[in-house]
Amino acid sequence: MSRYRVAVTGHRGLPEQTMRLVAGELRDYLSRFGSGLVGLSCLADGADTLFAEIVLEVGGALEVVVPAERYRDSLPADHHAAYDALLARAQAVQRLPFVESTPEAHLAAGKLLVDSCDTLVAVWDGAPARGPGGTADIVAYAREHDRPVHVIWPPGASR
Repeated sequence: MSRYRVAVTGHRGLPEQTMRLVAGELRDYLSRFGSGLVGLSCLADGADTLFAEIVLEVGGALEVVVPAERYRDSLPADHHAAYDALLARAQAVQRLPFVESTPEAHLAAGKLLVDSCDTLVAVWDGAPARGPGGTADIVAYAREHDRPVHVIWPPGASR
């Protein structure tokens, strides 16, 4: 069976209404790949986790990139249980050599996701990155490397 590798980049801290809108579009997009889907994510709160949950829901496999040794500690405490549960369900985990969860580590992780996928899904409002390694930077990297980018930002979505 051929596998199709889809990576995610996207915003964190999205309002619940936006998460519902994004979930519908992600589900529609990812379900077309069926069990041949391999989803790649860093499992940050927000778009990354929503993507990972839907990958598993539609029968795909999950691969995780952990940007830094202290990455989990940098995530909101109320996200740790979801992060741990998804990490435990990953078929593969790649850990980058960074200790601190810095913009440099996040940028390296985003580039690795792009380099490892067939298509990048970007849950993105189209705005510039708020810091190095943000969604816009990862989208730009994918486009510079001729990787297809599927942007999801439904009407009515907001940050």
